[in-house]
Amino acid sequence: MATTNKQASVKAIFFDAVGTLFYLDGTVGRHYALVANEVGLALDPDQLDRAFYSAWQQMPQRAAIDGPRENDDKGWWRELVDLVLDQVAPSLSELDHDNFFEIAYEHFAEAGVWAVYPEVPDVLRELQPRFQLAVISNFDGRLRFILEHLSISKFFRHIFISSEIGADKPDPEIYRRAVGLIGVKRNEVLHVGDDSQRDWEAASTAGLLVFQLNRPRNSLRDLLTTLTTNPPSREATA
Repeated sequence: MATTNKQASVKAIFFDAVGTLFYLDGTVGRHYALVANEVGLALDPDQLDRAFYSAWQQMPQRAAIDGPRENDDKGWWRELVDLVLDQVAPSLSELDHDNFFEIAYEHFAEAGVWAVYPEVPDVLRELQPRFQLAVISNFDGRLRFILEHLSISKFFRHIFISSEIGADKPDPEIYRRAVGLIGVKRNEVLHVGDDSQRDWEAASTAGLLVFQLNRPRNSLRDLLTTLTTNPPSREATA
């Protein structure tokens, strides 16, 4: 584990969602191809996968605003999907775009699309009596359905979603706002995540302690061990 803030008694633990608690079962391109098939389109999964990550890189970082963003960020996801489809099937009509997007938007909130990492339920069960647990994620309201489907929502006292808070990782403001809602000091919160910029750097800049999850080198079992045997401090090492 590596942390970057002075030693404190941890009272709350924030968890990133995708890549930390659960993962997509298959590639994005595979799921997009399944959606395409539902609306009568034959699109290549590998091309869709490449197009998705290209489109993801094109989406601009948004400045924090006061309060929730409009329509739970559904418009943002529509813009992303349009960029994907424009790359792989530029001749599609607006109606095809509409149909694809609506099915895709629902698809990624369905049971069976996401899978929880094997150690997660046991680790959360052990941590829950000792700490305030929360999820903090660049997602939207669908995250609550996903956590329910995976049977882990019961472990979290708070779900902090960027579309509702009005700030996205890697802006440290999302962490500052979340901490302000739970009644503890920033250096009493440990953030657990797998992304070096969005999780490690941003949370540290906001004043939180950080556990650097780096699968498969470590897992949440290592978090449990560290909290039990070596409480996090600024000087802790991976």
